[in-house]
Amino acid sequence: MYKFEKRFVRVGVYLLLICGVVVTGMPFVWEFSSSLKLNSEIFSYPLTLIPRNFTFSNYVRLVSGEQIPFLRQLLNSCIVSASFTALALFICSMVGYGFAKFQFCLKGPLFIMVLITMMVPQQVLLVPLFLLMNRFYWLNTYLAVIIPGAFNAFGVFFMRQIMVSIPDELIDSARIDGASEFGIYWKIALPLSSTGMAVLAIILFLTSWNDYLWPLIALRTEEMFTLPVGLATLLGLYKVEYGMIMAGGFLATLPVIALFISRHRQFITGMTSGAFKF
Repeated sequence: MYKFEKRFVRVGVYLLLICGVVVTGMPFVWEFSSSLKLNSEIFSYPLTLIPRNFTFSNYVRLVSGEQIPFLRQLLNSCIVSASFTALALFICSMVGYGFAKFQFCLKGPLFIMVLITMMVPQQVLLVPLFLLMNRFYWLNTYLAVIIPGAFNAFGVFFMRQIMVSIPDELIDSARIDGASEFGIYWKIALPLSSTGMAVLAIILFLTSWNDYLWPLIALRTEEMFTLPVGLATLLGLYKVEYGMIMAGGFLATLPVIALFISRHRQFITGMTSGAFKF
């Protein structure tokens, strides 16, 4: 009887997970299907998941730059997201290491101040940040969408929680052997925090990749737009290129999927080894 109940529960869990996959995956399936349709067929009745007449014209028009410089905007998103992720990982891990392994005056209040910044809405900072970028002459450059968010309060808190779990005895022994503080951070702390950093890297990359509001304000020309801003320009006043938007949205998900597939083991390991243990 116990084995039957155990199997029944397992089947129920699998069915629930399958339902979750269907619910979360159906929008992507519909997006890809719509990208292979003409505008007139996307909203035709009855709705069809499989296109009646397959067409790749949306992808051809998108890649050819007929409406927007899609390939340039894709490159912009890759450069911005990769640079932002690398810089934010370096800063957050270094600051988190400092809060976790150093004792200094006002350490507690400073850490609380860092956490308080997570409560400040992004919209409140848009005007002063815009004026600051204008003063630095960074508007319409990569620096304007990479530098401001590199110090991430959540990333600092996240890395601090991971660095705390590193044994102090290991760090003290490295200091006795004559290692510098940066050498201890680079050669000991970072390798031992690799799984947690993989989780944070995916979170930071997705944050930058999907960011729309600040790039819309900081970037001025189509050649500098990132993908979210560029695809939004296809929403015209008199005509909306739904097929091209679906095609662009599908292509924009591919780098994210590739990142997760390449780092899924580290992500799962970080999730299960206490990366979210506070």
